[in-house]
Amino acid sequence: MVQALQRKLTSVDVSDPQLYQDDTWRPLFEQLRRDDPVHYCEASRFGPYWSVTRYDDIFAAELDHENYSSSSELGGIQVADQPKGREISNFIRMDPPGHTAQRRTVAPIVAPSNLANFEPLIRKRTADVLDALPRNEIFDWAERVSTDLTNMMLTTLFDFPWEDRMKLSWWSDVAIANVDSPDAVVHSETERYDELARMGDYFRKLWDVRANASPTFDLVSMLAHSEATRHLQPREFIGTMALLIVGGNDTTRNSMSGGLVALVENPGQFELVRARRELLPNLVSEIIRYHTPVLHMRRTARHDTELAGRRIGKGDKVVMWYISGNRDETKIDRADEFIIDRAKPRQHLAFGAGIHRCVGDRLAEQQIRILWEEILNRDLRFEITGAPQRLYSNFIRGIRTLPGKIVN
Repeated sequence: MVQALQRKLTSVDVSDPQLYQDDTWRPLFEQLRRDDPVHYCEASRFGPYWSVTRYDDIFAAELDHENYSSSSELGGIQVADQPKGREISNFIRMDPPGHTAQRRTVAPIVAPSNLANFEPLIRKRTADVLDALPRNEIFDWAERVSTDLTNMMLTTLFDFPWEDRMKLSWWSDVAIANVDSPDAVVHSETERYDELARMGDYFRKLWDVRANASPTFDLVSMLAHSEATRHLQPREFIGTMALLIVGGNDTTRNSMSGGLVALVENPGQFELVRARRELLPNLVSEIIRYHTPVLHMRRTARHDTELAGRRIGKGDKVVMWYISGNRDETKIDRADEFIIDRAKPRQHLAFGAGIHRCVGDRLAEQQIRILWEEILNRDLRFEITGAPQRLYSNFIRGIRTLPGKIVN
């Protein structure tokens, strides 16, 4: 009977980007978690793949890098394989030991002591952005708040020329774009690669200057002076810069937008955090869990193996759906609800787990916390005046535009 049900479910394809643009993904994942939690999709536009949909199974696969590889050579970290001849590599698309050495190079910039140094700057910028917003007039929260704040933080992390800072947001959009979408910023893999090559040329000029100067505490200088990264090959150089831009940008900006949606849709929770400011750290974790800005990460099976009773073959794609694991009611009570006073607010998979856990998770949390602290300091109240325009993507749960206004 179980095998018959599994065969019946083979047509369930949760890799369709339209599900996430239309925000209609919930019933399919609920079905898979209940009936076939490690599910084999025989046919999709990305080829056959396994969907891992429950929290504990995702966690187990994340920790098992002996059996499940992130390597670019085996396909990388998305259900879509990298295009032949346009592959780029970086440390998130590596296994140990290469991954370990390169990750260690950039980790100090988000160490606790440095986050404390960032706090006054982030707070000042956040205050300035909020104070500049119009009152009782519609504006785009995604552009005026989420993108602007994360863009300024990226500029600081790279010590990037301030006058060119919007290039960072553009390159992030290029790197994550689904080229099949009519409104994509690039429309072919060749166009994407050419744009990222131009990004590489820009960063190479910064790199050369800093490589020939004394080390400074920014990402470009740190990479240029580290033995693990100073000799990156051209495609790995492009891939590393793109990774750091996307990693420092998309989790935070989309959680900022998703957080506003969640709080406006759940006004009781908004009032709860107004009354109990000590719940702000919980609010941040719940926003990130509930929105889940990275929808999935993919691994490739190194060997024949087994996960939750399903036999996975060497070379198979194994897709860990964070968006589903974060809604797993066998692990998270009332997982489909937005609840800021949860007993275990940090119990979520939005940052991944194990050796590939997001290196900038604490910085993302810090930026979101300060945003809502400053909103509460001003007692701002919001109305969303139109439906969010969501990204056509099965990888990033992005919000392109979010029209709203301040109503007090």
